Amino acid sequence: MNGMRSRNEAPNSRPKFSGKHSGSSILEVDFWMASNVQAISPLVDRLMRLFERAKCVPGAEFDVELAIREALGNAVVHGNQEDPNKKVHLRCRCEPDHEVSIVVTDEGKGFDVLKIIGSGLTSVPADAHGHGIQLMRAYMDDVRFEQRGSEVHMRKRLRATSSS
Repeated sequence: MNGMRSRNEAPNSRPKFSGKHSGSSILEVDFWMASNVQAISPLVDRLMRLFERAKCVPGAEFDVELAIREALGNAVVHGNQEDPNKKVHLRCRCEPDHEVSIVVTDEGKGFDVLKIIGSGLTSVPADAHGHGIQLMRAYMDDVRFEQRGSEVHMRKRLRATSSS
């Protein structure tokens, strides 16, 4: 997993992926990765294994994985312009059998969300961009942008099932 390291790690030390369980069985992940497209899949694969073991949102793993891949790809390519000197920050919080919250932050200048995805009244983006944002919105329950578009907050909740 070259090019990835945790926030508190020295630059020349071996990359680590850290997740922790708090006392209430909540899984929290706080991770920095290099702006490198090749770093996305190994990170997401490991993250999804953690989510599956923690049973964050059983049955909705595909939705969460797709949204995370899109958010990280947008952060690396569009936000940080694949600048090797910039990082992407990923924070996740999983409440088993309830929900997962994900925040992806890039070091780019941001963007005008309405300009990219249109007015929201149509499914057609304003131009050739915005397909990843539409996918995130389709597969997650909540998606919002902050920090002038350089930070995306996503949430997926486990749907309550009727036992009768």
